[in-house]
Amino acid sequence: MTDPQIAVMMLGIFIMTIFLGFPICFTLMAMGVAFGYYAYYDPERMQTIFDNRIFDLFVNQTYSVMANDVLTAIPLFLFMGYIVERANIVDRLFNTLYLTARNLPGAMAVAALATCAMFATATGIIGAVVTLMGMLAFPAMLKAKYDTSFASGVICAGGCLGILIPPSIMLIVYAAASNVSIVKLYAGALIPGFLLAGLYMVYVIGRAWLNPSLAPKATDEEAGSYSGLQVAWMLLTSFFPLAILILSVLGAILFGLATPSEAASIGALGGLVLAVAYRSLTWERLRQSVYLTVRTSAMVCWLFVGSWTFSSVFSYLGGEHLVSEFVIGLQLSPIMFLILAQLIIFLLGWPLEWSEIIIIFVPIFLPLLPHFGVDPLFFGILVALNLQTSFLTPPMAMAAYYLKGVAPPEVTLVQIFKGVMPFLSMIVLSMVLLYLFPALALGLPEFFYG
Repeated sequence: MTDPQIAVMMLGIFIMTIFLGFPICFTLMAMGVAFGYYAYYDPERMQTIFDNRIFDLFVNQTYSVMANDVLTAIPLFLFMGYIVERANIVDRLFNTLYLTARNLPGAMAVAALATCAMFATATGIIGAVVTLMGMLAFPAMLKAKYDTSFASGVICAGGCLGILIPPSIMLIVYAAASNVSIVKLYAGALIPGFLLAGLYMVYVIGRAWLNPSLAPKATDEEAGSYSGLQVAWMLLTSFFPLAILILSVLGAILFGLATPSEAASIGALGGLVLAVAYRSLTWERLRQSVYLTVRTSAMVCWLFVGSWTFSSVFSYLGGEHLVSEFVIGLQLSPIMFLILAQLIIFLLGWPLEWSEIIIIFVPIFLPLLPHFGVDPLFFGILVALNLQTSFLTPPMAMAAYYLKGVAPPEVTLVQIFKGVMPFLSMIVLSMVLLYLFPALALGLPEFFYG
């Protein structure tokens, strides 16, 4: 077998092991070292079994990942999110936004989406947002006699916004994998992120207006009697502290006042201050936040180590060149290439997490972008939009399973799947708009940074 054929076999074996359920990061490292041992085998150098350059490569890749300045922001943003999640801020925020929007059709669903958008912005952790909102907002909507499928779709779709809206952990990982400026990525994701959230809200209000039985309007007795001054005070004490924290972090990054890591450290400190101010910071909550931060950060870093080792060997054997030649030989137009790439990523989203797709498979497409004249920043925003679908598309819709885990027993997966389908169409619509109007993603980076 030739080296490129071995590279293709290497990729095929890896995909097979994924479906068998092996831990992905350790599988990547093991396969990278095993095939790398063959690729870098040099009889003249081999005095002992360890005299192979693959071990030097593995050590260097590990060091470069751990010393990567971009990845330093990940544990800090994660810590901010986990602290905010445990600070009892979200329940106050949801109740306040509901009272503010109570005159709108589907007010509780609108408040849930707005809360999800803000909470997702603070955390970027899909499972945490869907689970917490599933315990907080979902029972409230069911109690208000909202349609079960309608309410399920709102929670699942809103909880996935953290992939796209800055400061997204996914965008940090993509920046590290593609060498695109994280600052420009954050600027590029702002309009598409809030556009998608806006489409969700327009859909919810429209459906509730056309069919009030889906989201009955609460009576004054059910909603409670609050004066405008009381609502304003609730906004001041629940909405604005979190909004100021998020805007401060994003503003510092976008306007060049701080690096993403520095801004993330301020965000982590701000999360602690909020937790203290709301009198919800306990030793147990702090311990849990630190533990979850370390666990998630370690998973991302070791995925990078395994992926970079695997991809280095795959490229050395000629696999990357073989893939490039095959795709270029199809003579696709740039639009056709983008559609093909997004279709593959959509299908990969069923069995894989977003982190594995970004770290392992997206780098296969990156060398092809210059040939088709595609901006890596634009491609990254498209991928972030696309990955929303991987959490919502049956039968492997992870957001639906997160919600099912905390929903009442009478709520079925079929009802949840039914509820998320209309929101999938909103994602597809936003991707079409991004194809038609690339300035939605490229406009702000060009305006701010040229």
